[in-house]
Amino acid sequence: MINAVGRDIPAQLPGRAPFAGVGGKAGRASGQQKLLASIGDALDACGLADGGTVSFHHHLRNGDHLLNLVLAEIARRGLRDIHVAASSLFPVHAPLVEHIRSGVVGRISATYISGAVGEAVARGELAEPVRMLTHGGRARAIMAGELPIDVAFVAAPTADCCGNINGTDGRSACGTLGYALVDVRHARHVVAVTDHLVPHPASPAQITQDFVDYVVEVDSIGDAAGIVSGTTRATSDPIGLEIARTAAQVIEASGLLKDGLSFQTGAGGISLAVAAALRELMAARGIAGSFASGGITSYLVGMLEQGLFRTLLDVQCFDLAAVDSFRRNAAHMEMSASLYANPATRGPVVDQLDVVILGAAEIDTDFNVNVTTGTNGVILGGSGGHADTAAGAKLAIVTTKLNAGGFAKVVDRVGVVTTPGETIDVLVTEAGVAVNPLRTELAQRLRAAGLPVVPVEALRDIAAGQATKPPAELSSRGRVVAFVEYRDGTVIDVVRAIQD
Repeated sequence: MINAVGRDIPAQLPGRAPFAGVGGKAGRASGQQKLLASIGDALDACGLADGGTVSFHHHLRNGDHLLNLVLAEIARRGLRDIHVAASSLFPVHAPLVEHIRSGVVGRISATYISGAVGEAVARGELAEPVRMLTHGGRARAIMAGELPIDVAFVAAPTADCCGNINGTDGRSACGTLGYALVDVRHARHVVAVTDHLVPHPASPAQITQDFVDYVVEVDSIGDAAGIVSGTTRATSDPIGLEIARTAAQVIEASGLLKDGLSFQTGAGGISLAVAAALRELMAARGIAGSFASGGITSYLVGMLEQGLFRTLLDVQCFDLAAVDSFRRNAAHMEMSASLYANPATRGPVVDQLDVVILGAAEIDTDFNVNVTTGTNGVILGGSGGHADTAAGAKLAIVTTKLNAGGFAKVVDRVGVVTTPGETIDVLVTEAGVAVNPLRTELAQRLRAAGLPVVPVEALRDIAAGQATKPPAELSSRGRVVAFVEYRDGTVIDVVRAIQD
């Protein structure tokens, strides 16, 4: 058989076609061919159809513009029943509610939902139950093919015409791109949308051109000021600060406060204040930790620069100080959501954690934690890395006030289980410290250190006595509007529609 360059190729070569010329097999777009004029052109090029799945990352948090831009264009094209597989959704994404009502969006998957979308879902406005995952569980599902993505849209603070991307430069700089890293490696099509197009090659390149199909330039992908939003500010409340100091004393008494300490704090105000309290203890004792991880804040950046940690392992920057640190400090390292918390890998970072500080909307006497719904049943968050880090860390501490908004936060039974109680070790409140009965040796250590260890039931009773509002009566038979997946993909609980 004669091929395109005139060579005789034996026909019996198994599974091999003769060379048909350089253009014989179509490849993906390259070079300037990748640069498209609009998001609409990208949708056409990717062939998105009714029922398709589009994904987004949340590194711009409440400053993100891209999801709204893409869904508006999808609606203009008359597409229906689209599956929005966002890593997280924020109040800025309120326009998504109208797309739900019009039938443009038929399904949602996310690790965290707050604002109008959570309210709409809780009221049953979405026909299909929302799939709520952990950060590690989302990475696992994507990589296992359980969450296939047709088009991943990447908000790219900087990009070139071939799709080399970084989050460190441009007016929308967000720092790390840890959630997008998983999506771009497994989506059928990847579209980089940028408001800072630079000559090829963009450098540094956190996502490289071999993972990107198309590039679109727009006026704005978001407002980096929105990265700092809601729960990413440390508390200044005296009670919260006292809880934070007690939590730091729990770490010290546990025996884990020593050279090589690895640490993560959650995004709650009290949790962030623990970092400041821990900083004082580490500096006073001359302790140098190994790494701090998760969503990185200025508190952890300061500890790195002070020499209290050797490295920061960062899946998302929680403030602009962290963005700047990632830009300039080689010891501030990016990690993907999979490296961070995927339980199906050969070793996620959460498994190397000594201590994690977590918040709670509610915690019950079995130490089960709810960070998915409020007392009224409205979706106000989700696991994020909560369940992932609780499972991996040697010491998982929940810090919370006993009451909020007039409601008790320590209860007999949480409204929704986000994180199972067997992975929570200690509850720290303003009225005392409760230790999981599974951790008898830890309880002995804390008592020996003079910490006010009390039964969790005692904290429940105090919380109930201080509450000014009765517990909300939530339906146990209403329609399921969301299901909460544990990190391994099993369903740990469901969210039911609220009754007005």
